[in-house]
Amino acid sequence: MSTKRNAVRVTILNEEYNIRSDTSVEHTQAVAQYVDRAIRQVLTSGTVVDTNKAAILAALQIAGELFEARDNADELSRSIRSLSEETRELLA
Repeated sequence: MSTKRNAVRVTILNEEYNIRSDTSVEHTQAVAQYVDRAIRQVLTSGTVVDTNKAAILAALQIAGELFEARDNADELSRSIRSLSEETRELLA
């Protein structure tokens, strides 16, 4: 049972990377563009000049967004379960 891996060439901070991924080419390109924008945003803030530090700060920012999205998804899931239970009780 093998999963098809797509090879994609992406550019982040003017550096090219060959990425092999289980996701679609378009998805991989979109993720790379998001990372590129995040790093560039840190660099243009003027507080960081070193690209390695900018990449780490961008990664922290992206990880923060991920954690927030997970928390929101968990909260939404709990709300849906609660509403589902209330609906079942009303229909019983």
